[in-house]
Amino acid sequence: MQADPHSSTNTDIPEIREVLSRHATRLKSSHISQLFYLNPERFRDFHCSVGGILFDFSRQRMDEQTLSMLLELAVACDLPTEVARLFSGAPVNTTENRPALHWAQRLPPEQEFSTADEPVSRNIREQLDRMGEIVRLLHDGKWKGATGRRITDVVNIGVGGSGLGPLMSCRALDEFSEASGSPVNIHFVAGMDGTDIAELMDQLHPETTLFIISSKSFSTIDTLTNARTARHWLERRLGATDMLLRRHFVGVSAKPGRMSSWGIHPENQLLLGEWTGGRFSIWSPIGLPLALHIGMDNFRAFLDGGHMMDQHFATAPLADNLPVLMALITIWNTNFLDIPSTAFLPYDGRLDKLPDYLQQLEMESNGKSTTRNGTPVQGRTAPVLWGAVGHNAQHAFFQLLHQGTEMVACDFLACVHRFERGSRWNGSADLLHQHHLALANCLSQAGLLALGDRGSLSGEVAWPIHQQHPGNRPVSCVLLDELSPFNLGALLAAYEHKVFVQSVVWNLDAFDQWGVERGKKGALDILALLEHEHLPWSNLDASTEALLRHIRGNRPDT
Repeated sequence: MQADPHSSTNTDIPEIREVLSRHATRLKSSHISQLFYLNPERFRDFHCSVGGILFDFSRQRMDEQTLSMLLELAVACDLPTEVARLFSGAPVNTTENRPALHWAQRLPPEQEFSTADEPVSRNIREQLDRMGEIVRLLHDGKWKGATGRRITDVVNIGVGGSGLGPLMSCRALDEFSEASGSPVNIHFVAGMDGTDIAELMDQLHPETTLFIISSKSFSTIDTLTNARTARHWLERRLGATDMLLRRHFVGVSAKPGRMSSWGIHPENQLLLGEWTGGRFSIWSPIGLPLALHIGMDNFRAFLDGGHMMDQHFATAPLADNLPVLMALITIWNTNFLDIPSTAFLPYDGRLDKLPDYLQQLEMESNGKSTTRNGTPVQGRTAPVLWGAVGHNAQHAFFQLLHQGTEMVACDFLACVHRFERGSRWNGSADLLHQHHLALANCLSQAGLLALGDRGSLSGEVAWPIHQQHPGNRPVSCVLLDELSPFNLGALLAAYEHKVFVQSVVWNLDAFDQWGVERGKKGALDILALLEHEHLPWSNLDASTEALLRHIRGNRPDT
């Protein structure tokens, strides 16, 4: 019988980690350029292709022995069994005793999946059909506001995964909006400070604006505060009527009772399963803004891409498994090469929100220090993930990446095809040149970071010391054939599964986020003190008390 990796009885894991640590000590003193010298066919052995995605990790500071031992570690942590548990609907979200069924949102219509408590796939299809009906009504101009005018603008109110996922995806696939013939404009409100909603209230017309309120719990203070502001804005202009609520609000939540209490009519409610994690929810009705933006056919292609990656992750051998390889490389850099930070660098302006999306996905999922069995974690877990569009970042923080004292792992992403014949630009020479310029910069920067002056195209040059590039920064590159709904779906699913693999090796629950709750609760207590000055305060630290006094003392009405 195989030992439980989450108990102290699996003695293989500490031994493998110790061997990996000794191996890392040796590789820390080597240079990535040496690895290419030792293995001229290194790219062949250190890349993986799945569908329209090519993943190149040949410029990581690792060799064949490294990869073999990392795969051995994954097996010792019982990764194949954990993957099977994920896809069986087992309660892999241990602290909430729930399955994580984001992958089920991507199942094709003919594939059935149920748990003991729920006909999961049937419920998903029902909500997808309701999404489709909302999209059809809005695209056909048949969804009218309270005054009878056609809805032209849809505002998604949501924060975290309920806002960032749809925003990132709409931005990435913006070019498919025109192809879908979508007649509605999509806007996003997330910030609690009022900036987002105030700007939109200045721009939009109440008569033609529909709000989507997205919150799994329908109790998120950021979202409900923005929703209240939107409701009052509409009521001041159109009157507080039942028709206003019926024609200007759609709700997306796992709590139909709370939606109804707020005023969302049942026919305007889209339901989530309790097993839907916020940062894994773009595939669910949380993705309604994306479906509105690119059309249901393209949204279904997005789901199909995710499902393709699910099948790959569930069936491919570990050594050829894209999400597994991505995860093990991060574990190697974080735990064994002591590189605590990763910069994510897409060389495509359409993906400008992807670093933020992945930052939430990785850091909220695995930024934890307690294992699934309640013991303190030994060593680092999620790296600090940050980044920006690469061609802008070159003029910002690449100086630190190339010559700074901090070692940062770098993930590059680019698209092979864009602006070619047959596209809406029909091979514009100017735009093709700009695309090629971005690709050239992506390849050049990635090579220089990893190989330094040793891989320079200019050959042996005696650079002055201030111009020398040491290289030896671990680099991975992802190339998409093209940025399509299918390929974006596959890419996001790959990163989701990467996070899950990391959580298995680190023995974490990737699907809860208790660390963000306490601060939000404390904020409500301080809010009461800000808005009701007669209330006494207690149990405040000295700094909070002093800042609160300063805020009160500098208000215009004091």
